[in-house]
Amino acid sequence: MKFLLPIQLALVLVFFDAKAAGTFQVLDTAVLASDTAHFNAMEDENVTNLISNAQSFDWLQKEIPLFECPDREVEEMYYFRWWSFRKHLEQTPGGFVFSEFLTRPLPVSSALGHQLAEGRWLHDQNYLDDYVRYWLHDPTSRQQLHKYSSWLDYALYQRYLVTGDKKPLVLQLDNLVADYRQWENEKQLTNGLFWQYDVRDAMEESISGSRTNNNLRPTINSYMFGNAQAIAKIARLAGNKKFAEEFDGKAASLKKLVLENLWNDDANFFEVRHADGSFSNAREELGFIPWMFELPDNSKGFDAAWSQLADPQGFRAAFGITTAERRHPQFRTHGYGHCEWDGAVWPFATSQTLDALANVLRDYQTTVVTKSDYFDAFLTYVHSQHAGGRPYIGEYLDETTGQWFDGKADRSRFYNHSTFADLVITGVVGLVPRTDNCVEISPLLPAGVWDYFCLDGVQYHGHMLTIVWDKDGSRYRRGKGLALLADGKEIGRVAHLSKLTAWLP
Repeated sequence: MKFLLPIQLALVLVFFDAKAAGTFQVLDTAVLASDTAHFNAMEDENVTNLISNAQSFDWLQKEIPLFECPDREVEEMYYFRWWSFRKHLEQTPGGFVFSEFLTRPLPVSSALGHQLAEGRWLHDQNYLDDYVRYWLHDPTSRQQLHKYSSWLDYALYQRYLVTGDKKPLVLQLDNLVADYRQWENEKQLTNGLFWQYDVRDAMEESISGSRTNNNLRPTINSYMFGNAQAIAKIARLAGNKKFAEEFDGKAASLKKLVLENLWNDDANFFEVRHADGSFSNAREELGFIPWMFELPDNSKGFDAAWSQLADPQGFRAAFGITTAERRHPQFRTHGYGHCEWDGAVWPFATSQTLDALANVLRDYQTTVVTKSDYFDAFLTYVHSQHAGGRPYIGEYLDETTGQWFDGKADRSRFYNHSTFADLVITGVVGLVPRTDNCVEISPLLPAGVWDYFCLDGVQYHGHMLTIVWDKDGSRYRRGKGLALLADGKEIGRVAHLSKLTAWLP
């Protein structure tokens, strides 16, 4: 669904009746306009792609859900990350693509899954349709796709859960199957597990890693598990029973192998296993990734790994979740400014960990972690995305000072290598995408923290959703509690900040 409105660009004042346009039911675009003007003024626009800074408000007010909450820093960061994401949209002779860093015009596949997760909330999905075709249809691009481990298939299925449109997904089934088989030919050992160099996991200079040894890593094996499950589900949508059964079997086999071979009982953690069969004996943030795809079994003790998240000797630091446990003797020993994953904070990994933690809190029985742990990590992520007192997203940062490592000049400026809006939408606010027309809202915002929030203009399954939390009804004057609107009409409400489900009209 597109909203093509004849609007003159506004910088601070908004000459646009959003409610009349039918996009937004509760919020207007005044804050977005003000924030966009501020972001435009705070930088020299040294790289301009499809949508310039001057055009950014006009584009954003048509393309993104609006968001409001009592925490101004969170609200500002939400709009900043969309404003930054827009910078990476390019139009090539073959269609639209998204770059990873502005100083390199060609896309890079390492964060493709993150870009699809973020972009699935845009109102115009033609951008992502083209971007997917870029990676799967062009032979040169397909080779570049295999330069880095990827959860592409999984991300595409997660996108379908938002759009509800199976046609573009089913059309890619043969390409996805061929791509999976290529990964098997390139990276699967005779024991059934996948190997990868840390640099090709986009996690170079790690404690456990190597650029020469065929290490078995929780990363690529979790990705391939998620991809296999996704292909099986896509095959069912296509009515292809053969592929569905084949890839169900691949996923089940890989899950068993990961649990038996990559879980270190002594460390209570998923770890890299070296080519010689030994564990790395290093807890690294990548050990949380299996939960991103719900690979670990429930109630089997695997959740003990999450006790390390908030431990200051584990992964908790002043400016984020560290990429290796802080107690390890090799923590932060691999140098500075060369893409080290030996402890510094990477938004790429933070996004994965928060996705994984959201799954644990919603779908697993555990007392090891709580919503407060999620929200504390999320707020730290918000605070860390600043430089010189201004919003900023770079490549990686020091865990104790918050200083960004920009060892490669402007490459790390507006780095499109992580998610943020998706974490707000699916995590804090709690819209859980599903296959059916039941809308599930399961907020990870702890009770008693915010008295209100609103997420407005969310395109979902062909409808426009609004999610409103108003503790006492005084903010939006639409009643107390958590309410869900579809196309402007209330379809569900609960009195407290709790799970809400309602059926689309």
